[in-house]
Order: sequence, then structure tokens, then C-alpha cells
Amino acid sequence: MIGETLSATAKVSSPEKRERSFVGTPGKSDWMRRFSEQLVHAALSFCAAVSVATTLGIVFVLVFESSGFFAEVSLKEFLTSTRWTPLLKPQHFGVLPLVCGTLLVACGSALVALPVGLSTAIYLSEYASPRFREIVKPMLEILAGIPSVVYGYIAVIFISPLIRTIFPDADVFNAASASIVVGIMILPIIISLSEDVLRSVPGSLREAAFALGATKFDTITRVVVPAALSGIVASFLLAISRAIGETMAVTLAAGATPKLTLNPLESIQTMTGYIAQVSMGDTPHGSTEYYTVFAVGLLLFAMTLLMNIVSQWMLSKMREKYE
Repeated sequence: MIGETLSATAKVSSPEKRERSFVGTPGKSDWMRRFSEQLVHAALSFCAAVSVATTLGIVFVLVFESSGFFAEVSLKEFLTSTRWTPLLKPQHFGVLPLVCGTLLVACGSALVALPVGLSTAIYLSEYASPRFREIVKPMLEILAGIPSVVYGYIAVIFISPLIRTIFPDADVFNAASASIVVGIMILPIIISLSEDVLRSVPGSLREAAFALGATKFDTITRVVVPAALSGIVASFLLAISRAIGETMAVTLAAGATPKLTLNPLESIQTMTGYIAQVSMGDTPHGSTEYYTVFAVGLLLFAMTLLMNIVSQWMLSKMREKYE
């Protein structure tokens, strides 16, 4: 009995000895270890502080510069008027045409990208062989690395003429071509994130569904997709946020005509497109036209922030945990 006790004590003490040998004896090495830990902690804290300070700085600049605009234009006129001609005479400062153009392109791109992206993610996750998935998924993710200006030229040279062939009354620059090209741009976000979420669903759920006699299609539509719904919705919202903030491709494809319309065959202008137009440098600094950039930017920031808050609320309601 005494021998067994001593043997057990030796087994317990061995890891402690190894830990002491790893840590080293107290002294200079211990001081260096604490100093390095504090240095890493300070570096990481500094990086986090820079990120927060940058965000707060952007918000401060938007609010401060926008105050010059709202000192001359009422908030009611800005949000409710239906004409936006700050660079022409007579001037009108109703932002609704820009908001309408932005939402038209975002909704159109979502109609293109969400079904195609989710279907592709389901195929790669549930039907494709591992070898095929390893080859195709990186190729799809390459789409995310193509500059947005290239997408814009594709829309002008290829997609818009194709739309005008089908609909001769369509404008050369139209919201439909911008929606299609932005939908292609956000496909990698939906495919990559949704495929990762679908593959993270525990295999025991699939096995339980098969054991109950469900087909593969029933298992996917009634078990796998509902289990991964929170992550799928997150990928959708992230992609739509990307579509709202897209600038160059939309500027080239949709045109620069602020118009309150829901017709995707007409030329429109988005909020980011207007910001890019005024940022060319032709607008005098300090004028009301100059401050419109910050007012539109502040509204765009508020829209994306509201969308993120709604998405977090939806995720908290839909999130499920599996052990």
C-alpha cells in the first residue's frame, strides 16, 4: 500500500516538476517572462484602441462636417423631399432618390446572389466530393479578389447591351446591370460563409434524419439548413451590406441620374455613386454642395449600422447550439 501511494505521488508530482522546469527558476528569466507578457498585452490593447479610435474618429468627422450642411438645409427637407439636385440651379436637397437607388441595387443584387449562392453552398457541402470541393471553392473565392472597376466595365460592355437587346427601351446605364454585376460580386461571400456553416452542422443530425427514413433532400431542407439558418442569414446580411456600400461598379453601371423610381431599366444614382461624383474635386471646399457628401455619408453609416443591429437581433433569436 505504501509503495502504491508513493508511486501515485510520484506520478502526480512529475507534471509539476516538468512545469517548474519549463517555467524556470524565479529570477531574471521569470522577470523577462512577465515583461514579455505585459508587452504583448500592451501591444494588443493598443491595436484594439486604434480600431475603436478610428471608428469614433470617422463618426466624429461625419457628424461635425454634416453640421455645416444641416445648418443651411433642414433635416425634414433632407429626408422627405423627392428631388436631389445640389449641383444644379435651383438646388434641391431631398436624399430620397439616392436612397431609392441604393436600395434598388441592393435588393436587385440580393435577388441574383442569394438563391444562387445558397444553392451553390448546399451543393458543395452536401453533394460534391471532397476533391471537387477543394478545387471549385477556391476558384469561386477568386471572384472576391477581382477589382470592382473591372465588374463595372463588364456591366457596361457586356451586361447592359444584353439587357437592351431584351428590353430596347432600357437606358444605357441602368439599375438592372448594376444589380446583376453587384450580385456576382457578393456571391463569394454567401457561398464561402454558408458552405462553412452547413458543414459545421453535426453529422449526428443527418444520421438521425436518415434513420427515420428521410431522403437526402428532406434531410437538407428540414434538418441541415434550419440548423445552420443563423449563419446563413448572417452571410446574407453581410453580403447585402457589401452591396449597399459598393461604389465603383455601381457608379459605372447605374449612371448618375438621381431619380425616385423602382424601374430597374432606368438610370439611377446611389448614395456611394454621388459621394464618388462630388469627390472628384470640382466642388468648392466649404460650400453647401461640399457638405452634402458628409450628410449622405452619415445617412449611409446610419443605414448600415441599423442593418447590423437588426442582423444581430435576428441572429440572437435564430441561433441554436448543438453539442
